[in-house]
Amino acid sequence: MLQPGPRRGFLVLAVLSLAVAVVSGVRSAPTADAVTTTVAVNGASTGRTFDGVGAISGGGGNSRLLIDYPPEQRAQILDYLFKPNHGAAVQLLKLEIGGDANSTDGAEPSHQHVRGEINCAVGYEFWLGKEAVARNPGIKLVALPWAAPGWIGNGNFWTQDMIDYDISWLDCAKGHGLTISYLGGWNERGRDKTWYKNLRSALNARGYASVQIVGDDTGWDTADDMLSDGAFNNAVGVVGSHYPCGYLSDATSCASSANAVATGKPLWASEFGSQDYNSGSVPYIRSITRGYLDGQMTGFLNWPLVAALYPNLPYATVALAVAGSPWSGSYQLGKNLWANAQVAQFTQPGWKFLTGSASGYLGGNRANGSYISLKSTNGTDYSTVYETTGTTAAQTVTVSVAGGLKTGTVHVWSTDLGSSNTADHFVKQADVTPSGGTYSLTLQPNRVYTVTTTTGQGKGSATSPATRALPLPYSDTFDSYATRDMAKYFSTMQGAYEARPCAAGRGGQCLQQVAPVKPINWQDDSDAYGLVGDPTWSDYTVSVDVAMQRAGTVTLLGRANTQNRPQSKQAAYQLRIGDTGAWSIARNSSGGVLTTLTSGTRPALGLNTWHTATLGFSGNRITATLDGAPLGAVTDTSFTAGQVGFGVVGYQTNQFDNLTVTPNAAGDFAGILKGEESGLCVDVPGQSQTNGTAVALWDCNGGANQVWTATPAKQLTVYGTKCLDAGGSTDGTPVRIEDCLTGGRQQWSVNADGAVVNTGSGKCLDVTGHGTTTGSALVIWGCNGGANQKWARADASSILRGQESGKCADVPAANQTNGTRPALWDCNNGVNQAWTSTTTNQLKVFDTKCLEAAGGAVADGTPVQITDCTGSAGQQWRVRSDGAVVNVGSGKCLDVTGHGTANGTEFVIWPCTGGTNQKWARA
Repeated sequence: MLQPGPRRGFLVLAVLSLAVAVVSGVRSAPTADAVTTTVAVNGASTGRTFDGVGAISGGGGNSRLLIDYPPEQRAQILDYLFKPNHGAAVQLLKLEIGGDANSTDGAEPSHQHVRGEINCAVGYEFWLGKEAVARNPGIKLVALPWAAPGWIGNGNFWTQDMIDYDISWLDCAKGHGLTISYLGGWNERGRDKTWYKNLRSALNARGYASVQIVGDDTGWDTADDMLSDGAFNNAVGVVGSHYPCGYLSDATSCASSANAVATGKPLWASEFGSQDYNSGSVPYIRSITRGYLDGQMTGFLNWPLVAALYPNLPYATVALAVAGSPWSGSYQLGKNLWANAQVAQFTQPGWKFLTGSASGYLGGNRANGSYISLKSTNGTDYSTVYETTGTTAAQTVTVSVAGGLKTGTVHVWSTDLGSSNTADHFVKQADVTPSGGTYSLTLQPNRVYTVTTTTGQGKGSATSPATRALPLPYSDTFDSYATRDMAKYFSTMQGAYEARPCAAGRGGQCLQQVAPVKPINWQDDSDAYGLVGDPTWSDYTVSVDVAMQRAGTVTLLGRANTQNRPQSKQAAYQLRIGDTGAWSIARNSSGGVLTTLTSGTRPALGLNTWHTATLGFSGNRITATLDGAPLGAVTDTSFTAGQVGFGVVGYQTNQFDNLTVTPNAAGDFAGILKGEESGLCVDVPGQSQTNGTAVALWDCNGGANQVWTATPAKQLTVYGTKCLDAGGSTDGTPVRIEDCLTGGRQQWSVNADGAVVNTGSGKCLDVTGHGTTTGSALVIWGCNGGANQKWARADASSILRGQESGKCADVPAANQTNGTRPALWDCNNGVNQAWTSTTTNQLKVFDTKCLEAAGGAVADGTPVQITDCTGSAGQQWRVRSDGAVVNVGSGKCLDVTGHGTANGTEFVIWPCTGGTNQKWARA
């Protein structure tokens, strides 16, 4: 996601800093560009009943690491999420009913992997529900499946099997002391009206008549069926729609439908959000206020609750809080959390929205911001939430209170959504004393304010420890876990891994893949595997014992880094070993392309016997062994660091034991240094080997003069004999090549964040003046995190998402025929949307085809196509951090024809204008 940089806001708050004045007194005239809004908060004018604001745990695996946090920090995070008058104070919590399949960031485990074997202690969702209820007994729990085990209906979700499965999950929840108030059908997969009717009947018959069914889908057309089918209407208690304000939108408009309103049922934004925990706070609060104003929505569930997942997975900063480092206890609270608090700490489910001018748009114009007022069930307290997001001028509201509501002192809290300073989030301002039930407030731009007659609100004061790496060596024998427990830090991506008694003559506990058949997937299928460890691990050997229970292939993963959706797009090296003895070392890209690097055969392993496999990394060198005997070795530069993992190809119920990760000495690592800002490479001009030659940017060609080897001595060598030399320690000192010597001038740290830091000076390798043209000089400069100080070392695979359209560069129908023209299409993470920027400036798709200005032509409007890779200039592209994708042969940009935004719009090359139809995001 593209994230705007933080803007430091200024609160000039003396008597409220919002410049509050009692109306009966003298008030300064508003500035010329200010807007004044008259707000009549009348307790007699009530609208729909508020159902609550909250979030989703699931869809999936996003809460996985929270349970592994140290008890002190885990309690702090849970308090910030659920404890009333402390943090987000979540009022609605949706829990995933696991189905052993990946539903975004991991596979939520099923309570019934095979028919009839029920485990109510499974996973972490019941645990999370209990922690939430312990902190807030009034919280309302929602349940929804994304996937299901493959035995359900022989692969058919909409069957009686699934109804029975849901009810058995509710039975488990009851056994944990949890009351589930709402139950959905199948996340974002349409509806079967007969199934919903049967579910209602089954719930009533099995003691769950109070559980309301949520007609949960991606739009409001569930309501259309409800109005035409009385039995279906009676079955559904809540109409839910996902992203009613638009997916990844600014949420300026949030309509429902006339039919949805006509049902008379509660309307929910049953999933919204999916945006960064800080930069998503503006659409977060708008979705709530405008969801009611535009669509009469009364319940709101952000996806997800917490990003307690590994940072190399999709959506790693999307949530209310981020908690991806359980070994350090480190966590971060987002502005999304405080946006939720601005509603949830001042309202409760059951309150009534107030109508008339008590809720509306400031100045009658949605560009000025919006506000909602709600009345307590006690009939006298009220709260008003104002958002001024997107505005640039202060605005005044004049408020009158009537209809039995309290007319005394009101309390004001605010969050500055433009500030990255946590001290500006959820701040209590000075109280306001109305005169005759009337008062005035001046609202500053880009904030959320809550004005309330209630008291008791608060902001937790616990602070997070610093993030640190998970140290090596690391090991897990799995013997400490009870049968059916999860393993600490092990995050299942697909299938289900649980502790089980070891088989094949071994005592103790092992980790076993226990989903025996392909599940009913929510997103695409993949191998059943899991990940564990720190994505910053680099040089190490991972070892694991394996006993194959069924014929097939096991995988051992190393340097697992970026994962794109679906989970088959896990960038990693793999050791793949079949029961027949066939083996390979392979590289899987984040585009899902599996490339065999080396392979061979050895005697068959046989079933129900234990074997020890290892996969080792030192610099470029990758080695593999089985039972202590070498299998093979290979050199590859694609991945420098990442986690470990293991799994099976398919759904064999194999066992794993004695996982160890031991550090190796750093080895040589050769690769390019490609500038993030320019898309160009660090180059020794003219392939000169003369001492003192200054390095510069040039188009990436993979030549010997662009291959920089990081050595264990922390040098960056070229040609094997020359070293990159900082030349001094002063900002702006040119960088050059020299004979390799010892000393800090020639020592560099190539960091995981892309910075290349000189040891002697402490300064970064920097492109002078943010240059993006060939020949731009390189210097050392104080490290500032700028894009002109970020460098990639290898191929990088990802999507190309158009800024103007929000759609992806797609090869239609995955057609690999030469001459096929890519076009815009809805992003779906398919292999036909995975573009690899190579070390030789190509943009590859399908691992064999290159993006080309057709025939190498350079004229404006030349079509863009895919064809066999030749290395020509027409197939070379500079992928820059500003979003431009520049064709080397023509110097022109990848352009969406005519600013089109429709599926099927094709591309051309065109002079670079900086237009939004020439801007592409890589995630």
